[in-house]
Amino acid sequence: MSTPLNISEIRKEFPILEEKVNGKPLVYFDNAASSQKPLSVINTISNYYLKEHANIHRGVHSLSQKATSRYEEVRDKLAHWIGAESKEIIFTRGTTEAINLFASTYGSDNLKEGDEIIISTLEHHSNMVPWHMWCKKTGAKLRIIPINDKGELELDEYVKLLNDRTKIVSVAHISNTLGTVNDVKFIIDKAHEFGAVVLLDGAQALPHIKVDVKELDVDFYASSAHKMYGPTGIGFLYGKAEILEKMTPYHGGGEMIKSVSLEESTYADLPFKFEAGTPSIADTIAFGAAIDFLAKYGIENIAAHEKMLHDYATEELKKMDGIRLIGTADNKAGVVSFLIGDIHHYDLGVILDQLGIAVRTGHHCTQPLMHRFQISGTVRASFAIYNTKEEVDVFIAGVKRAVKMLS
Repeated sequence: MSTPLNISEIRKEFPILEEKVNGKPLVYFDNAASSQKPLSVINTISNYYLKEHANIHRGVHSLSQKATSRYEEVRDKLAHWIGAESKEIIFTRGTTEAINLFASTYGSDNLKEGDEIIISTLEHHSNMVPWHMWCKKTGAKLRIIPINDKGELELDEYVKLLNDRTKIVSVAHISNTLGTVNDVKFIIDKAHEFGAVVLLDGAQALPHIKVDVKELDVDFYASSAHKMYGPTGIGFLYGKAEILEKMTPYHGGGEMIKSVSLEESTYADLPFKFEAGTPSIADTIAFGAAIDFLAKYGIENIAAHEKMLHDYATEELKKMDGIRLIGTADNKAGVVSFLIGDIHHYDLGVILDQLGIAVRTGHHCTQPLMHRFQISGTVRASFAIYNTKEEVDVFIAGVKRAVKMLS
């Protein structure tokens, strides 16, 4: 059961919300692109560089040992947050690198001509382009799960795509453009019936819903810190240990080796064999502060608050003449994509910006999804813990004003 949050107190933790944009109070509704950062995250980064910085894992001196401990504590914390083992967490620069790591390692080891990879129409380019690349390299074929007019995966068609040639299923947990929450447990279970490995793009899920990778029985899970109140440039790939053990690393260098001679190298144990070079230490430690922030307020409480904002904004938008909501799935996260009449999404976004309202316009790195709806892009408003119903009112008034100016 969710507990109402004290949003006015929470907002005090985000200094940027006091900023003005074009002389107007900032209304930040671009959280699906990147969320703002609380003071706990900002101060963690600052404190690390002020008092704790040293390279990790290899140093015998006290600063190095302290930095190493802080860094590895985050791996443990993240593993606990998603129900994994620490050795199953591979730190990356973000979701995109995590997906590419999986494709470049598992894909190179296991894909051959005639094999099949399944993705969906609503994927972010980060979960589409790598598979285009690997299909070209290996001769594997890409199969696509279609969506209905509400923006939901047609799961009956998905089941028809599965066969003994299916090696990988890679889909978004939640759509970044539509907010559709996919039935990933069904997708995983059906894929496993054919021996396929499943990766979930969780960039839009972890900030908004509770994820337990063991309960899902997912093989791989990728996500980023910067959408869950953490820093940019840090994310992770979760993988089942028994599969990771068999995969060949695609980055070589310091840290990921057990031994090196002039003739050959042997690799370190998990998770380090996939983490070559000096990592983003400060940002990783601050990722831990972001997880603490989510835990402090409770993911269920955050989800309930965002659902209230989504439902209220949706109902208010529906009252406008010419509104077209893109993505009306029965199960949605806090994202609203829309168009109004013949007004271009970019023009609407520019006027909203002049009013201090930050939304995202364009194709949102989902061009095939836009083609499915026969549009070039949408206006997207996306919500976070610090957003308020009053801000939705400002947003709705801004949309009405923009429509009047552009009509």
